[in-house]
Amino acid sequence: MRWWWREISELVLPAVCAGCGHARTSLCGECAQELAGPPARARPCPAPAGLPEVFAAARYEGGVRSVLLAHKERGALGLARPLGAALAGAVQAASLRGGEAQGPLLLVPVPSAGRAVRARGHDPARRIAVAAAVALRRAGAYARALPVLRQCRQVSDQSGLTARERLENMAGALEAAPWAGRALEARGAVLVDDVMTTGASLAEAARALRAALSGRVSEYTRMSAAVVAAPALSFETGRN
Repeated sequence: MRWWWREISELVLPAVCAGCGHARTSLCGECAQELAGPPARARPCPAPAGLPEVFAAARYEGGVRSVLLAHKERGALGLARPLGAALAGAVQAASLRGGEAQGPLLLVPVPSAGRAVRARGHDPARRIAVAAAVALRRAGAYARALPVLRQCRQVSDQSGLTARERLENMAGALEAAPWAGRALEARGAVLVDDVMTTGASLAEAARALRAALSGRVSEYTRMSAAVVAAPALSFETGRN
């Protein structure tokens, strides 16, 4: 019922930009441009063991942060489309090998905790992953969101935890569905999430996915990941 009320309220209530508060639009042109990239490599310091190469579309600050929080915590579901378009650009950058795309793309979202999904009424990363796959298909690529990861034990809320505490909190928390290996075999898989902070969730997701693919396809040992945003300090030099 919560999602239904949100959808109706977006049609009835006056729209303001989720990024800057500008009236008469849910996302103004300036905030949309800030969100759109171009994507660049991002890596936290220190980076957790097993973290794959990560590309982010934007810095997690200002209007970008506000837009992501509006979608994630305040149920502004209409923002999934522009967030998905931003993620699609990061996925394209993450999927390149030797300057060329490597065939079909399967976007594997990092799952949210079940209680968080129930509280929010949706899974933000999964919703954005689906929107990104749609954007990639519109651009002519074969892409599909494939939620093969799931939580296998309860984890604490990550907010307020240190980098080390987040690693301990996420260690062994994810597993792949039994059919994940067959579904991903001989296809390009990119881990996706809305935000990367310490990299603990992405590192655990990569571990779980590698375990599912063990002995199947060697190229998956060089897994890549894509996010909508990451903290400014994690971006590699050279991004505008």
